Amino acid sequence: MRILDCIFNAHNLLLVVLAAVVCVLGSWITIRLLRRARAGDFKSRSAWILLGSVAGGATIWCTHFVAMIAYEPGAAVTYDPALTGLSLLVAILGSTTALIVAAQRFRGAAMLGGLLFGAAVSSMHFTGMSAFAVDAAVHWSEAYVWGSVIGSVVFGVLSFELAVRRDDRTGLALAVGAMVVGIVVLHFTAMSALTILPFAPLDGALTGDSAKAVLAIGVAGVAFLVLGTGAASHALDNQSRTKAGARLEQLVEGSVDGMVVERAGVIVAANASIARLTGVDRTRLIGSRLSAWIEGVDRIGDGDLVQTSLHDAEDVQLPVEVAVRYDRLTDADEPLVIYAVRDLRSRLDQERRISHLARNDSLTGLPNRTSFLERLASHTATAVEGEHIALLAIDLNRFKEVNDLYGHAVGDELLCRIAGNVKDALHEHEFIARLGGDEFVAMASVTSREQAMVMAERLRDAIVQPVEIDHADLGCGVSIGIALWPEDAQDASTLINNADLAMYRAKATLGVDVCFYEVEMDQAVRARRRMTQALREALDREQFDLHYQVQTSVVTGLPTGYEVLLRWQPEGEAFIPPADFIPLAEETGLILPIGEWVLRTACRQAAQWDEPHRIAVNLSPVQLSHIDLPRLVHQILIETGLPPSRLELEITETAMISDMERTTHVLRQLKALGVTIAMDDFGTGYSSLSTLRAFPFDKIKLDRSFMLELDGSPQARAIIRAVLALGESLHIPVLAEGVETADQLAFLREQGCDEVQGYLLGLPSPEAEALEHGAGIVRDCGKTAIKAVAAA
Repeated sequence: MRILDCIFNAHNLLLVVLAAVVCVLGSWITIRLLRRARAGDFKSRSAWILLGSVAGGATIWCTHFVAMIAYEPGAAVTYDPALTGLSLLVAILGSTTALIVAAQRFRGAAMLGGLLFGAAVSSMHFTGMSAFAVDAAVHWSEAYVWGSVIGSVVFGVLSFELAVRRDDRTGLALAVGAMVVGIVVLHFTAMSALTILPFAPLDGALTGDSAKAVLAIGVAGVAFLVLGTGAASHALDNQSRTKAGARLEQLVEGSVDGMVVERAGVIVAANASIARLTGVDRTRLIGSRLSAWIEGVDRIGDGDLVQTSLHDAEDVQLPVEVAVRYDRLTDADEPLVIYAVRDLRSRLDQERRISHLARNDSLTGLPNRTSFLERLASHTATAVEGEHIALLAIDLNRFKEVNDLYGHAVGDELLCRIAGNVKDALHEHEFIARLGGDEFVAMASVTSREQAMVMAERLRDAIVQPVEIDHADLGCGVSIGIALWPEDAQDASTLINNADLAMYRAKATLGVDVCFYEVEMDQAVRARRRMTQALREALDREQFDLHYQVQTSVVTGLPTGYEVLLRWQPEGEAFIPPADFIPLAEETGLILPIGEWVLRTACRQAAQWDEPHRIAVNLSPVQLSHIDLPRLVHQILIETGLPPSRLELEITETAMISDMERTTHVLRQLKALGVTIAMDDFGTGYSSLSTLRAFPFDKIKLDRSFMLELDGSPQARAIIRAVLALGESLHIPVLAEGVETADQLAFLREQGCDEVQGYLLGLPSPEAEALEHGAGIVRDCGKTAIKAVAAA
C-alpha cells in the first residue's frame, strides 16, 4: 500500500506514463541491441555494444528523472547539476559493462550481465537521488532500499536470460517486460523508502518549478538521444536483417537441392525443393526439426556428406544425400546449420542403368562378355569334384545376308527375337550371353557329353526357329562348339578358346552344326600360329628365295620370259610348299609385305640380266584389293631401273570377280605404267567371257590341270581347243602351263598355242641355274637351226 500510495498520491500520473513510455521504448531498443551484439562477429560487436550502452544508460536515466520530475514531495526541490550528470555517466558505464559481459559466449555470461545491469540501475538511481535536495527532513527505510536493489538485480538477470535464450517475438516481449519491471520496481520501491518532512523555503535556492524546467530541457535532450540511437540502431538492425534474409532466401531458393536452415535444432528456413521431397507445405516445416524427416541427421558433422533416407508425409522412404555446413559467422552460440538435401532417386536409377549396361547387352538385354567372364570364373572356382561345365560357343550363320537384304534395323530385331527364344529355351541354372555381333556363349553344369549335346540341340532349335518380321519369315543357321571343363581345359581362357575352335570346325564342316572340341583342333591351330610367327621372322630375316621357271615360244622354242616363284625353307627345317603358307599369309595380311618383297627383289635381279627377258610375278587378291598398288609398282620400277615392258603381273579371275569395278580401275592404272597383265589359271574359276570383255588382258594362262587330263580326257582336249580359238579371235596370246611330255607339246603346237611352261622345258630353279638353262635352250635351238640349213 505504501508503494501504491507513493505512485498515485506522490507522483504526477501523466509524467509517470511518460516515464513508462520512455522505459518501454528504451528497454525494447536495449534488448534488441543486446541480441545483435551477441549475434555479430568481433568487429561488429563493439559497435552494437556502444549503441546498446548509450540506449540502455539513457533509458535508465530518462526513466528515473522523468519519474523524479513527476514526484511531488510537497516541498521545494533542488538538484545538484554535477551529481545529475554523474548519474547519467554511471548509467551509461554500467550499461556498457553489463552489455560487454552479456555479449560474450561463455556459459553464464547473460546472467552475469543481467546482474551488472541491475546493479547499474541501482547505482544510477541512488547517485541521482544524491543530487536531489529538498527543504525538508528526509528519512530512508533500509528495508525498502534493499528491496528495490534486489528487485532490480533479479529482474535484470531475468531480462538478459530471456533475451539470450529465446530468439522469438515472445522471448523479446518477455525480456523487455522484465527489464521494464526491474527499472520500475527499483524506482518506485526506492521512492517509497523515502519520507520527507518539509521546512521553510531557503532563500536563493533553485525552486522546484525552476528545477523542473531545467530537468525538462535535459530530459528532452536525452530523450532525443535515446530516440535517435533507437532509430539508428533499428534502421541498422533492420537493414542487416533484411540483407541477411535476402541472402538466406537466395541461398535457399537458388538451389535445385532441398535446402533447410536450422537454428538451435529448429527449422527457420526451407525451400520449395525440400517441401516437394517431404510432401508438406513449407509452413509446416518451419518450427519443426529436420530429424523428424531425415534419419540420423543430428549425427552429421560440419562438412560431412552422408547418404541416408527421408520419410515423406506418406511415410515413404526416399534415398537422399545430405551435406551440412555450420554458419558460425552468424551466431557462434547457436550457429545456423545449413543442410543441403539431394534426391538420389534419379542418380541411383542412372547408376543402376549404367550398371545394367555394363553387365548386359544393350540390344538384346542378355548378359554381356563381362557378366559371362565373371560367371565362368565363379563357376569354375566353386565347382565341386566330379562336376563338369559345358561351354557352348554359338555363332549365327547367314546373319549377314539378313543385314544386307533387309537392313540393320531388321537384323537387330531378329537378334532380339532370337535372344528371346533362347532365354525361353533355357533351363534352370543355365546361362547365355551375347558377346557381340552374332556371337553368343552358353554355359551349364552337366554330368556327361550327352547332356551337353541335348542342351546344344535345344538351343539350336530355338535359334533356327523362323521369325516373322515385317511380313517376312526370317531365320538363321547356327554353328555350336562345345568344350567341357575340366576335361578339355584347366582354365577359363583355354576353355573359351577350345569352344571357339570346335565352333569353327562345325562352321567349316558341311552338314554339321554342333561339334565337340578335340585335341587335334588345338594342334592344328598351334601349327598355324607357329607358321604365322615363322612367316614374320622369315620376312624380317629375309629367309625367302625366288625361283624362276622358263616360258618358251611354241614356234621357235626360244625363251620368252620367266615366271617368278616364291620358295621358303626355314633354317634347319624342310621345304614348305607355297600352297601351305601362301593362304595363311593372305589370311593374316602378311602377303602384303611378302608380295612387296617378291616384286622388288625380282625386278632388281631381272634388271641385272644380260638378256632382256620378261618376268611374270603373281599378285594375290589381297594385294589387288589395295588401291595403292599402282603407286607401289611404279616406285619399284623406278628404284630398280627395270623397264615396265619387261614386267608381267599375273592375276586370277576370282580376284576380279569379288569387286570388278575396283579391280578393273587398278589394272588400268597398272597397264598405263607399261606393264603387261596376264589372266592366270584360266579355266578353273568362273571362266566368264565378260571378264575378258571388261579388261583387255595381254595374255591368257591356261591352267595346268588341263595338261594332266589331256591324254585320257576328250573334254580336256576340247576345252584347250576352245580356249586357244578364243585367244586367237580376241588377239590375246595363250600360254599353257604344266607341259610335261613331248606329246602335250606337239598337241599344243598343232593347235596353235603361243607359249608353254612346264617341267618338260625347265624346272623352277634359283636365278643363276634358270638363266643358264635358258641360255642352253637358246644354244640348242641355234644348233638345230644350223643343222637344218646344212641339210637343206
